[in-house]
Amino acid sequence: MERENSLRERLIDAGVDLVMTDGTASLGLREIARRTGVSHGAPRRYFPTHHALLSAIAHRGFADLKARFATATDGTTSPRGQLQEIGQAHVRYALEHRGMFELMFRHDLLDSEKHASDQSQLRDSTLPLFELIVELIVRYRREQAAAHRPSEPSDPQPPPTVTAAALWSNLHGLAQLWAWGSLQLALDAPPPGGAPDSSHLDRLVAAVLDAHLGPVNS
Repeated sequence: MERENSLRERLIDAGVDLVMTDGTASLGLREIARRTGVSHGAPRRYFPTHHALLSAIAHRGFADLKARFATATDGTTSPRGQLQEIGQAHVRYALEHRGMFELMFRHDLLDSEKHASDQSQLRDSTLPLFELIVELIVRYRREQAAAHRPSEPSDPQPPPTVTAAALWSNLHGLAQLWAWGSLQLALDAPPPGGAPDSSHLDRLVAAVLDAHLGPVNS
């Protein structure tokens, strides 16, 4: 059993390496078997479908992103500050690991009724990250409400889940447009290549938070 688990992990390792270097189009069972040094039919013992293999690889990406969120927010106590750190970590991960990032959020490929056996694992990977954003938005709104006098009128706000979804979508769009070079063109920033420009990206993430949560001093 230990050898079988070891081989399964080696197959996933090979898939992670492939998606990191060559993107999602390279993730075939035969190529992963070749890189692992086993027969082309061996992966079927652990991954009966291509979808099952993609799901296992994506699960690794979610674990990595979760760890990055934890590291980014370590030492930051305010919900707004944590959202800023998470947003920056999210965008940087997207730019540093484009193939994995694309795979992780293609739930049209990873999660469907035809592949119900993998839904639980994917939900357990994706939803806690989204729920963390929702929780931080709830905490931030409570802080803001406590800081204002009860007599002050407040603008109606969408539910925290809707705000979190909009914020998340905005971060995805930011990362994609930056990766394509579109934002650099619009902002007269250096073109894609090399390390991401932290100063521009941090300002853009801050602007995303302002758009969905209001300015810091509001």
